[in-house]
Formats: sequence, C-alpha cells, structure tokens
Amino acid sequence: MKVLGIDPGFEKVGVAVVEQNTIKDTLLYSACFKTLKSSVFNERLFLIGQEINRVIEKYKPDALSVETLFFNTNQKTALRVSEARGVIIYVAKKHNMEIYEYTPLQIKNAITGYGRADKNQVNSMVKQLIFIPDSTKKEDDEMDSIATALTCLASYKTEKTSVRIKNNL
Repeated sequence: MKVLGIDPGFEKVGVAVVEQNTIKDTLLYSACFKTLKSSVFNERLFLIGQEINRVIEKYKPDALSVETLFFNTNQKTALRVSEARGVIIYVAKKHNMEIYEYTPLQIKNAITGYGRADKNQVNSMVKQLIFIPDSTKKEDDEMDSIATALTCLASYKTEKTSVRIKNNL
C-alpha cells in the first residue's frame, strides 16, 4: 500500500508518499510545496491542486492521509486552510483514492505514543520509523506529512490485523 500524506496549508503544503513494506516502510517522495504570498488566493488553490495531481499521477498512491484542521484564533487562516484541504481531497477522490483523516493528537500518539508530543519528539521518532537521509534537511510541514502517512499505515496495519483475528475466531 502507498499513502500520500499531506500537511495542508495554502502557503506551504507538506507532501509525502510512503510505501508499506514488510520490514520498514519506505519514503518514496517528500517535499514542502510553497505558493507565493503575492499570488491571488484562487491561483494558490489551483497550484496546490495541480501539484497534488502531479504527485498522484507520478507515484500512484492508494490512499490519502490528511491532517484535520487545527482551529486556532485566526479564523481567516483556518478558513483558507479548509479550502486548501477541500482542493486536496477533491483531487484525491478524482483519482479514486481512499481518504483518511487524522487529528494532530492522533498523529502524535501514533508516532510517539504521546498525544502531546512536541515537534522535536515527532521529528525524532519519524526518523527512527523511516529512513531519511541526514543530508536532506526537511521542513516541519514535510516532516508532518511523513508522520501523517506513517499514521495511516500504522492504522491500516492495525485494522487489517484486527479483521484477520476476527475472521479466524
């Protein structure tokens, strides 16, 4: 199974493609896609859609794992991130992908075992769970997208195992 992990935004979008393997999951691609602040918002949404479409067509993931929106005090930012999430989900559905959504708390818990972990703890565990070359500096949004994809794979493995156990009873 291949998962497209997304840390949504409209200025920066973390994007990662992770493939499930029997021994250790493999990072096939990751990036932090950026749009220009000077661009009109609708153009930024269009560019995000184009980039997600490009990644899906190139890597052919089976599922989209996207972080749910964390509401902060800035409602305008929250609304715009919601719109970006809508574009991302639309493009994934257009490619008949399964959609999985996780809260920041669920992602932190899946990666570190502690739902209140900080960025450094999450990043440290991500590097232990999947090979990331030391020479490659990853932005926080990119690391979050990898964590989101790994959360989906961990949930999928657990779900698959519990179904297998139920069926064997």
